[in-house]
Amino acid sequence: MLYPTFRPLLFKFDPETAHELAFAALDLATALGVAQRFAPQAAPSPVKLMGLSFPNRVGLAAGLDKNAAHIDGLATFGFGFIECGTVTPRAQPGNPKPRMFRVPSAEALINRLGFNNHGVDQFLANVIRSRFGRPGSGSGILGLNIGKNFDTPNNLAVNDYLTCLRAVYPYASYVTVNISSPNTQGLRELQTGAALENLLTSLKAEQTKLAQRHRKYTPLVVKISPDLSKNEIRLIAAMLMHHKIDGVIATNTTVDHRRIAGQPHAEEEGGLSGRPLRSKATAVIGVLAEALDGSLPIIGVGGIMSGADAREKIAAGAALVQIYTGLIYKGPALVAEIAEALASAAPAL
Repeated sequence: MLYPTFRPLLFKFDPETAHELAFAALDLATALGVAQRFAPQAAPSPVKLMGLSFPNRVGLAAGLDKNAAHIDGLATFGFGFIECGTVTPRAQPGNPKPRMFRVPSAEALINRLGFNNHGVDQFLANVIRSRFGRPGSGSGILGLNIGKNFDTPNNLAVNDYLTCLRAVYPYASYVTVNISSPNTQGLRELQTGAALENLLTSLKAEQTKLAQRHRKYTPLVVKISPDLSKNEIRLIAAMLMHHKIDGVIATNTTVDHRRIAGQPHAEEEGGLSGRPLRSKATAVIGVLAEALDGSLPIIGVGGIMSGADAREKIAAGAALVQIYTGLIYKGPALVAEIAEALASAAPAL
């Protein structure tokens, strides 16, 4: 792959500019057919979860393609599934720049983007234009990740999630409910107690209505934080089982920066991802897997920089994995490496 050659050039730009340049190049290469020709081939390892048939266990985590504008280009990397978003009902700019920082010595990123996106209407227009994951095409598993606008108070947050769920439901292979980003003030409070109970009750009731309306069952997945206590994880697991949620993603980014203490940008506010998150995310998966006892699948994400890291997530109890920061540091070849490493992993739920 050419990525190791181009990465030093991309890293000369700030992360958001590099992100835009990389996507512009990918879109052009895809349109010309070049990306398809040179993409590494991921080992097939089909697995059925949540009623969906995944070509392999490696997915793209939400956050890289927030507006679902580059789906077909990303599909050339060989992902078994792609998750786009987080999308909110209304467009919003996110937090002030600069808001994304590399920590290369730790293979890490810090971001405080804050759900910057073009809103659910533009998001869906992009999804509909893509070929990957088109309903009935059998061309891929597409997850659509939903959230709330930054200025929507938590007592009204359920309305934003319902608005997004209704909009994306017909087009998604599954829908992820993001209540764990550290970059929208107060969002993580939705992970506990009455707030979570109310949200899950409302979303499941709406899912039932939408399934009847569209004659299609779209699974609901909840994404949780790595900064929860063991008891909080167990309480969330109990609620997920009680409400018959279809899956759980563990984990989002962490606000714990101790593993990069003393390094450049370590004091920046925002969620930390990449290699320093690996063990913390894996520990959450372990607690979650024990509490769930196989009742619903776990998608493991956080610090996966190699095939061995992905196998660690599977061993801890995940059925699938997702990458984001690993893709930034290692390039598209990482997808094939992980798919091959997981081809002989334990049978899924």
